[in-house]
Amino acid sequence: MEFLRPATWDEALAAKAEHPATVPVAGGTDIMVEINFDHRRPGRLMDLNRIDELGQWEVGETTVRLGASVPYTRIITELRTELPGLALAAHTVASPQIRNRGGVGGNLGTASPAGDAHPALLAAGAEVEVASVRGSRRIPIDDFYTGVKRNALAPDELIRAVHIARADGPQQFSKVGTRNAMVIAVCAFGLALHPATRTVRTGIGSAAPTPVRAKAAEEFLAAVLEEGGRWENGRSLAPSAAKEFAALAAGACSPIDDVRGTAGYRRHAVGVLARRTLIWAWEEYRATGSARRAAEGTEGAA
Repeated sequence: MEFLRPATWDEALAAKAEHPATVPVAGGTDIMVEINFDHRRPGRLMDLNRIDELGQWEVGETTVRLGASVPYTRIITELRTELPGLALAAHTVASPQIRNRGGVGGNLGTASPAGDAHPALLAAGAEVEVASVRGSRRIPIDDFYTGVKRNALAPDELIRAVHIARADGPQQFSKVGTRNAMVIAVCAFGLALHPATRTVRTGIGSAAPTPVRAKAAEEFLAAVLEEGGRWENGRSLAPSAAKEFAALAAGACSPIDDVRGTAGYRRHAVGVLARRTLIWAWEEYRATGSARRAAEGTEGAA
């Protein structure tokens, strides 16, 4: 096995172009497990840890540009205000040691449906910045996952950063596992309310061949909030609305039976998580005065 250590981003792209099968390593929390258990034996590994820009982030007026190798620990401690959903998801990643090494780029590169970052990225509507010697492009998160552990990267491309809109409303994340730490999700659910655009986005993990959104549930909830004027008045949601949202979220799943849980259990659990995260997010929206600000924004635009 050959081990490459580029010192710059351009060197990394050149190496990837020359040897497209090269596997990039930053945190190494996924690939090294596969190698140690002899599940995978790539011909080349490329260490990206000398490329400082991958571990940096930039907070703009409306978005955050998150380097592919920014560790989960930094997201938790530095970006919980701007990216609350991703910070909540980061809290559930493995152990402190792995959170200190692993980053969102690794989750995206592996593209496992059970990756903890995926539901939060889907709910936030992120874009993945990828690059090669041919240039760079941004892939909407909805188009990034193409199959079980497969993504939209070309063979010569590397993930450089993720662009995520700064939260303009409550975001929540929850997952089911056999214990509280060091566990792969049986299923997971992310929810983000976007008052600025009067929209709702979701993300479901470990309950389909790829991470998915519950689009019917999103449309239903957005209609409930719009029709009842709840974006402005912050009125409580009827239990029937939360129940229907949960049912639609569960219906978006296409889970399988495996050692971590049955398909039936996963579908039921996603419904439970959807209802709980909706209640938490809406109560936060009401408590933080977001409804008042939404109303003021509407008046200002009139």
